[in-house]
Amino acid sequence: MKDSYIDSQKRLEQILKAISEIEKYVLDEDGKSFCDNGLVQDAVLMQFIVIGESINFVESEKLLKYDYPWYKVKSFRNMIAHEYFNIKMRAVWEIIQKDLPKLKSTITIILESEF
Repeated sequence: MKDSYIDSQKRLEQILKAISEIEKYVLDEDGKSFCDNGLVQDAVLMQFIVIGESINFVESEKLLKYDYPWYKVKSFRNMIAHEYFNIKMRAVWEIIQKDLPKLKSTITIILESEF
């Protein structure tokens, strides 16, 4: 039988790893250079897919304890995977700058509080 407690912890750790990868990929980028760099875009989008997919396997009881729009994480993954032709790289850059730090902080808090 699968232990959802351990699986949730591993998935949350994977999310932090994916966030770190995104941070590394965009370290020397600004909005314009990011929007012009297809290689970095592809790497970042893949990590957002990892984040969105991983969050699907975290126990919802744990996530619901924390005030975060989890549906946005899942929806963004679905958009990348299924609506990729509609992705605006400027919007992705804004997500990296504004939303990713909050997600990182929330995931870190969950790991410290729940495991």
